[in-house]
Amino acid sequence: MANKMIYLFDEGKAEWKDILGGKGANLAEMTRIGLPVPPGFTITTDACNEYYMNGEVVSEELKSQIRDALKKLEKKTGKMLGDTQRPLLISVRSGAAYSMPGMMD
Repeated sequence: MANKMIYLFDEGKAEWKDILGGKGANLAEMTRIGLPVPPGFTITTDACNEYYMNGEVVSEELKSQIRDALKKLEKKTGKMLGDTQRPLLISVRSGAAYSMPGMMD
């Protein structure tokens, strides 16, 4: 089996900051305790490291796992990415090992 590079929010844990990053681990924990968090997923730090080690190329395995995660979100929400009647709206957030406020502004 391939290395798991995507975790849905309801699969993660607060203690997994090393693989989910701070934001991903916090979203997983908020989901776990029942706070109203929209369904989503986190791409692991291992996937990020692989991306940079492979010359900033997204592997076919990561693409496949992203497609699978999006399908799961579509099923959970009843919405579809690209659908004009029931669009699945997504938000992308970046994270880093060290806090750098304003870096992405």
